Amino acid sequence: MLLVGCQPPHPAGQLVVAGKSNLASVDPVDITTLAGTQLLSAIGDPLYKAGADGQIRPHLATALPRLSADGRTARIPLRRDVRFHDGTRFDAAAMVFSLERFRALAKMSYLLDNRIRAVRASGPYELELQLKRPYTALAALLSSVSLSALSPTAYQNHTQRSLTDRFVGTGPYRLVRSTAQKQTLLPFKQYWGPAPRNRGIHLVSLSNSTALFGALISGEVDVLLSTGIESDQQRALARRAERGQLVEGSGPPGEIGYLTLLSNRPPLDQPLLRRAIALSLNRPLISERVSYGIRAPLRSLVPPPLAGSEPPPWPTYNPTQARRLFQQAGYCGSRPLKLPLTFRSNVPADKLFALTWKAQLERDLADCLQLEISGMESTTAYRQLEKGAFPAILLDWTGDYPDPDIYLTPMLGCSTVRGDQCLAGNAAAAGSFWSAPGLEAELQASESLAGAPRRTLLQRIQRRAAAGAAYIPVWQVAPRAWAQPHLRPPVFDGGGQLSLQALSVR
Repeated sequence: MLLVGCQPPHPAGQLVVAGKSNLASVDPVDITTLAGTQLLSAIGDPLYKAGADGQIRPHLATALPRLSADGRTARIPLRRDVRFHDGTRFDAAAMVFSLERFRALAKMSYLLDNRIRAVRASGPYELELQLKRPYTALAALLSSVSLSALSPTAYQNHTQRSLTDRFVGTGPYRLVRSTAQKQTLLPFKQYWGPAPRNRGIHLVSLSNSTALFGALISGEVDVLLSTGIESDQQRALARRAERGQLVEGSGPPGEIGYLTLLSNRPPLDQPLLRRAIALSLNRPLISERVSYGIRAPLRSLVPPPLAGSEPPPWPTYNPTQARRLFQQAGYCGSRPLKLPLTFRSNVPADKLFALTWKAQLERDLADCLQLEISGMESTTAYRQLEKGAFPAILLDWTGDYPDPDIYLTPMLGCSTVRGDQCLAGNAAAAGSFWSAPGLEAELQASESLAGAPRRTLLQRIQRRAAAGAAYIPVWQVAPRAWAQPHLRPPVFDGGGQLSLQALSVR
């Protein structure tokens, strides 16, 4: 644990922002955590950016992608007034370098590999992308902060390996010092956009929720991110904000929590049984008991207000109908379904969910469904998903950019389908092994649509997924932050990142 109070005082105007996760690397090719993308949002710039209203706007680009008639070629004009932190000039060649490096090295290279066939500079300040198939959400994809521009000069010796402790991009801050527990950011004086409203940021990591809570209350930190803060302490911070002792801000919900059911083995290979389980989940009760309503109930795999999330396709809690379906499947009375449920033991909310749902079922449907709960560390659980190790497991997912596709394709995509089983592809890797005839074609068709036609097809896809009930959405989580009362309320962008450059004294 980093003891903030033992650190030398920071210069006036510099702010301490605290969270829970350590960072082993600051290289975009290594980053997969919220703490990492939060850092990148301050020191890097992607081609596009999601505003607080959810609209995707040009950032390093000067216009939205210009698509060819067949939708397979995109040309993107770039800003001409941008410098990297090492003083070198940003141009199309630098953006090609950054994207190709990401494709070659990144843990999340699928972001580009699934969509883009080739990248080249079609002019000094024009980027050309060859797409594998038309994709109307291309600008949203390119708003991912993981795709921030990097200086080819600074990374010329790191084209085949990551640069863990140094970052040279174009963002409003320079990374001047980095350890696993602390990153120091200072304003970049040559930044092309609006200057930060503060004189620097110190991102610090503390070991647990209690330490984070205490550091904010004592005044050791200026701003606290909600990641890693347990629900009772989040509620206490919200109440302090209501009394004027803190100021609070929140962003769009980007994280969803959901149950995955193993659909290719008995007994959960029966769709009727999976639908009964979906009807047995009292989301409002669970949300209130687990998080005091902070984790809002969710009946969609796509968090609102993204396209296709409304009307929510999954059913509400209905124990009478659930009992009827359990009985049709041959259960209830002297033969309850005994369902093993795995929760991630290092995620406090997961265990509370499992205990709360178990108690709710014992009250309402004890003769039909009984949970056998057990915990497993998350990293170990993730490695066993594609082996079909879990009849039921609670997981979460956060989209890398604000578009329905990044939620649906990782769970529903399937390259080899037999009936309602996914033999190879995303759904198999995700542990459900569920698909349906024509579903992959519908997912691909949605990629080339926009507006109302796309929304209609996305809703249809979700209705089919709800009927299959191999995934059961549980809740959504909006990012929050609290700051000392002498600061302006924290604000978030449309990608769910706290705007560090907007933090300032009132």
